Amino acid sequence: MNLPVALPSEAQRLVERLREYNEAYRQGSPLVSDAQYDLLVARLHELEPDHPFLHRVEPETFSGKREIRHPVPMLSTEKAYTVEELERFVARVSREAAEIGVSGVRFRVTPKLDGLAGRDDGTVFATRGDGEAGYEVSSAFAKGMIPIGGRGLGVGEMVITQSYFQAHLAGKFEHPRNLVVGIVSSDVVNESARTALDAGVVHFVPYSLLPAWEGGGEELLSRMEEITADLSGQVDYPLDGMVVEVVDKDVRRTMGATSHHYRWQIAVKRKGETALTRVEEVRWQVGRTGKVTPVLLVEPINLSGATIRRVTAHNAGFLEKKGLGPGAEIEVIRSGEVIPKVEDVLVAVHVTLPAVCPSCGVGLVRESDFLICHAEHCPDQTVQTIEHWFKTMGNADWFGRKTVEKMVSLGYDSLEKVYALGEEHFKTMGFGPVQSANLAEAVRLSRVREVEDWRFLAALGIENLGKGDSRKLLEHFRLEELLHISQEQIEAIHGFGAITARSIAQGIKRLAPTMDHLLSLGFRILPTGMARARAETHSPLAGKHVVFTGKMARGSRDEMQEQARALGALVQSGVNSKTDYLVCGENVGANKIAKAKTSGTVILSEEEYLRLLGAAAI
Repeated sequence: MNLPVALPSEAQRLVERLREYNEAYRQGSPLVSDAQYDLLVARLHELEPDHPFLHRVEPETFSGKREIRHPVPMLSTEKAYTVEELERFVARVSREAAEIGVSGVRFRVTPKLDGLAGRDDGTVFATRGDGEAGYEVSSAFAKGMIPIGGRGLGVGEMVITQSYFQAHLAGKFEHPRNLVVGIVSSDVVNESARTALDAGVVHFVPYSLLPAWEGGGEELLSRMEEITADLSGQVDYPLDGMVVEVVDKDVRRTMGATSHHYRWQIAVKRKGETALTRVEEVRWQVGRTGKVTPVLLVEPINLSGATIRRVTAHNAGFLEKKGLGPGAEIEVIRSGEVIPKVEDVLVAVHVTLPAVCPSCGVGLVRESDFLICHAEHCPDQTVQTIEHWFKTMGNADWFGRKTVEKMVSLGYDSLEKVYALGEEHFKTMGFGPVQSANLAEAVRLSRVREVEDWRFLAALGIENLGKGDSRKLLEHFRLEELLHISQEQIEAIHGFGAITARSIAQGIKRLAPTMDHLLSLGFRILPTGMARARAETHSPLAGKHVVFTGKMARGSRDEMQEQARALGALVQSGVNSKTDYLVCGENVGANKIAKAKTSGTVILSEEEYLRLLGAAAI
């Protein structure tokens, strides 16, 4: 007699999916967003609230690492996605506090870093694991991970700075967490990780050193969005919301914990608004370095008050894996002002990748997940190369995208040709008399105005050679010496790995004729050492430790930090006893101001800081 086979229940199927998603997330390759994962957890709560999966910390595994039992459990965090959920949490805290005679409960809010949780007691450095026991990963420090504030500061998060990730790694990894997990789990780190470690941007950040807001429940509820914006602006790490916790230790003890989370703590997260749409077309665009990447043109939808017609699709590999092509039905998400992206694919389609470059028609080469155009005179690449040159040099205006596109379409498709142009040439191209005079003057000014050697080098647009690495390279070689530099010479400099060194050496070799020609035109180039010495001679920032915080009105924080370094300052990410100046823009947290006052740091507004620099120049 054949007995009927029992089909798995919805709860069982949910748990299987959650386990699969959790394992992928812990390994740094998330398959779904946090919001989607939490919705599935909520559904499991409805179906089977006593299921064991819901009452333990989702485990993480690092094979080959020694298991370490935590002295105090490292639990997960309850989550709130709506104002109503946060209100219920505050009300619950107030009720339980009142039962033990505590009124006026205070709450602390800190940024929720999106990395890999760990605990450092100064000797043992362990991952969270299953909450009860983790894995010993002190080797991460030996590889170059920096413990912010030093060793032994307790629980925190392993992360990479957001600005570095976006500038150098966003095209290679789907999420910053992927890189961090690779560093922790692998005996030998890959080239991208090695470069990031050498750049000093991979950190273990103790939660105790994060910027914080403190206040009462009523103020918390009325100002949560403002508090979130303020604290988000103070950290340069990937964020996953805010953590709200009770300050009073007696209330904490009373509220206690479940086997999954502390009841006196909650993570406030915002699920980006989503909408369903259909892909109408895949449009391929060519980047400055030849990477050909897709953008999805979709049926117009409204998200967060904006009409969305274009959605990022990363690269060719992403399109193939997800089945994204004309006719695909997708869920799109947009959080805040972030570029819309694909949240989920409801109906996948067959994907056909282009064989030739959409700009020049030359055959494309597949390299990992990317399609590459190697054509020397590809119009789109040329436009971006010339535009990048003038933007990075920063000493002459007028060469915007439309202007450069017109020049390239008329055959002026190299920097050599651009620097042979005069006013009459621009008139011949169809530019008006005034614009022609301005463009000719801009060409002249870019030659005769002083420019640092590292800026000149970075402006050439060599792949893997941005401003920071250009500066590092020119601390060891003069510009003229770079014309014949080898991979081995670059690799010998601390911070340059084999793959990056090879890429840079090849890029310099390819552009050596252009570099040689431009140098022969008599650009006024300041060598790195000379520029620094000249700046520091009359600089009020020479040797000073400076921190920039808040939203600046006169430029980005990155630009101000770069300027300060050029003037001899030692730019820090956080205030400590060595900090001389804290330069404040808008929405600066009270905690950082208080720390600066305690440390004897001079606090300057953006205007006061600019006056300080201006006074020194008089």
